[in-house]
Amino acid sequence: MGEAKTGTGASADGLVPAGSPMPEAGLETEVAKLLPFLEPGARADLQAKAVRHVLALTGSGPGRTLLAGQAALLRALVDLAAAPAPAPARDAAHALVNLAAEPGLHEPLLEAEPALLARLLGRALDPEWPWAEEAAAVLANLSREPAPCAALMAALATEEPGESGLERLVRALCTPDYNARAPLHYLGPVLSNLSQRPAARTFLLDPERCVVQRLLPLTQFADSSVRRGGVVGTLRNCCFEHRHHEWLLGPQVDILPFLLLPLAGPEDFSEEEMERLPVDLQYLPPDKQREPDADIRKMLIEAIMLLTATAPGRQQVRNQGAYLILRELHSWEPEPDVQVTCEKLIQVLIGDEPEPGMENLLEVQVPEDVERQLQQLDQQEQHTREQPEELAPEPQAEGATPT
Repeated sequence: MGEAKTGTGASADGLVPAGSPMPEAGLETEVAKLLPFLEPGARADLQAKAVRHVLALTGSGPGRTLLAGQAALLRALVDLAAAPAPAPARDAAHALVNLAAEPGLHEPLLEAEPALLARLLGRALDPEWPWAEEAAAVLANLSREPAPCAALMAALATEEPGESGLERLVRALCTPDYNARAPLHYLGPVLSNLSQRPAARTFLLDPERCVVQRLLPLTQFADSSVRRGGVVGTLRNCCFEHRHHEWLLGPQVDILPFLLLPLAGPEDFSEEEMERLPVDLQYLPPDKQREPDADIRKMLIEAIMLLTATAPGRQQVRNQGAYLILRELHSWEPEPDVQVTCEKLIQVLIGDEPEPGMENLLEVQVPEDVERQLQQLDQQEQHTREQPEELAPEPQAEGATPT
């Protein structure tokens, strides 16, 4: 969820209009005056205007920095974000989305309200809460950093005694219309962030739970690149666990066709080549479109690359005709960095096998000097590929916004 916006307008209640410029000292005074209007029991119309004013402040770096030092105001904002109507919960949640988009503000937020993650989690997973998507977006921003991510894992572990919090999260993500009033696309990035933690991957890769199998269809989820990207990021992180590769590539999961299909176009292969492909990748329609998001395409390629870490994995990926899909993708791919990633995977598939003792590419120890040389070569290669584009005039940026 991008930075939330709010309109401006005249104020008849003593509050300065949300868009009005103000010196920093005056702004601090104005923010202090906002607190009584944000407290429970304040008049609903004044409370709504005060929240819109806070939301406007979160649209700029200085405004977010100023609010970070107002612990009481942040606590009131969290209370409003979780409060039922007529409280302005949606604008309050949007303000939290903007604040959480800046990693430097995570600590002040969590210090102001230590129960923030648990409260947001409860709202995000409440099938009746209309602003559950906003709550999920705040969690997605917070969980990008290691400390809040660990705290969220702890909150999930104690979320409900009868059912794992992670199970509830996966169920909400994978169940159509789990919340009829909120799409919950941002649970995808939340799960992706959590999957960076070993405990989350242990849960996701438990064969008894069938979690990965439930996530796989969402690699083709057309309605939201946010949900799609979150799921692909989750699957990629799971592929770091090479001990599970045989299970992931085997018939119980059969992950490879789900990773290759978004990368496939409408190419017409020969009969001999077609027979090498999994059934789901054969005779695709002439209007078949590749994944439109370059970042997601790159993550899909990286996931397949991880599955080739072991000799059996490389053989299985080769046997399912992955090279054919990647060959055509490489010819089509417009993004240089994605094309480089694709080239590296193709080289693994068509190259010679490593010498004995180095078959597992994830366990090979690369000397530090060699690693530095490889990094320098990668940087030089990237610079060479980007060189022609530097000749074009650069567009004028209007200012960055948090994501």
